[in-house]
Amino acid sequence: MSTAKPEHFPAEFPIKVMGRQDSDLRAATREIIERHTGPLEETRIRVRTSGDGNFLALTYTIVATGRDQLDAIYRELTACKLVLMAL
Repeated sequence: MSTAKPEHFPAEFPIKVMGRQDSDLRAATREIIERHTGPLEETRIRVRTSGDGNFLALTYTIVATGRDQLDAIYRELTACKLVLMAL
């Protein structure tokens, strides 16, 4: 899946978030994303743990409705102290 912003909306769009394994990363980032998208089904969230077990990578696949929505999500994610990186 590409991380490039779609040209046409609505569109399926993956949002990747990385942070420390021992944090409340999943709950905090899901709350941020759902504030902009509405409730997400569990099947739209993929979780991966790093090989050493220290980091967590989450991919939320949303139905993006526009650039403003995506910009707002990324602004909140990058402002969250638990998020090390959002793509």
